[in-house]
Amino acid sequence: MGEHELGGLGGRLADLAAAERAALTREIDASGAFAADPRWREAFATVPRHLFVPYYYVSGAGGYERRWCESSDPRGRERWLRGAYEDVPLATRLRDGVLLSSSSQPSLMALMLAELHIEDGDRVLEIGAGTGYNAALLSYRLGDANVTTVDLDPEITESARRHLAAAGYRPAVVTGDGARGVPERAPFDRIVATCTLASIPSAWPAQCAPGALVLAPLATGLIVLTVRDAGHAEGRFLHTPAFFVPLRGSDRPEPEPVAFAGVPHRARESDLFRFLLTLTRGALAPQEAYALWEREGMPGRERYGITVDRGHAWAWLDAPEGPYAWPLPGASGSAPAQT
Repeated sequence: MGEHELGGLGGRLADLAAAERAALTREIDASGAFAADPRWREAFATVPRHLFVPYYYVSGAGGYERRWCESSDPRGRERWLRGAYEDVPLATRLRDGVLLSSSSQPSLMALMLAELHIEDGDRVLEIGAGTGYNAALLSYRLGDANVTTVDLDPEITESARRHLAAAGYRPAVVTGDGARGVPERAPFDRIVATCTLASIPSAWPAQCAPGALVLAPLATGLIVLTVRDAGHAEGRFLHTPAFFVPLRGSDRPEPEPVAFAGVPHRARESDLFRFLLTLTRGALAPQEAYALWEREGMPGRERYGITVDRGHAWAWLDAPEGPYAWPLPGASGSAPAQT
């Protein structure tokens, strides 16, 4: 069974795919991910995820197991199909044991799409093409002409383009540096990134229409920025954690591991403290971050925000004008205030 025949699954496997897709949609619905915009329920119920993951890797004690649609064992094909509709991220591209690309957890994708508050006619830029599944969901909602997806790796974009065509979608798939946006397709009403960032690229607000939203993973959280104009954007983090592969590019080195020198064990084990350390990397020493975290009652992600203003970018706690603000790692300029 070839990749382009996946849409024509016959007999029992076709019935199984439909049943698994319906079950996944119900599971996402029960998680509350559609609450902000129930219209995404129909997209997830319709777009066949299995078309976008003809193979994927499942980690185990002996390394990675490859599941694929062309397994000679009928039970192997069934495991592949059932796995394609589990509410988990799927590793789809590895190089020397390093994860390069994946299909994100569907419930997290649904949450991110719903938080974009998309309206009919909105033009959306996706940073990180992945398998093409997210672009297909956007195309189902908005139409191909309003969707652009970009990725640095030509193998990824070519694969995503094939998957999309097999599913009947043809958004613009661009090979390029996502941090630079896609100026020839601008302006955008929404930008959504499916790769984690250290800071907000200045090209993104510059390619947005006033009032646009930018949603991106940053510091193990999800930031939602409202763009005021080409040089200014501001917003808060959602409450949910989020872990993605980094945005890649020649001028973006891998971040240093988070340090915990002098930090008590209970803080080291706290996801919220790790978020604060990652967000303030280079601006606060671990002990300073711990003292702030304790003093402010172990704040959740939703108490933090980010401001981008004319080449400066900083994170803050509770309010942009408050006493706690830190320059983002890799950002030019400095924050208006420091702890």
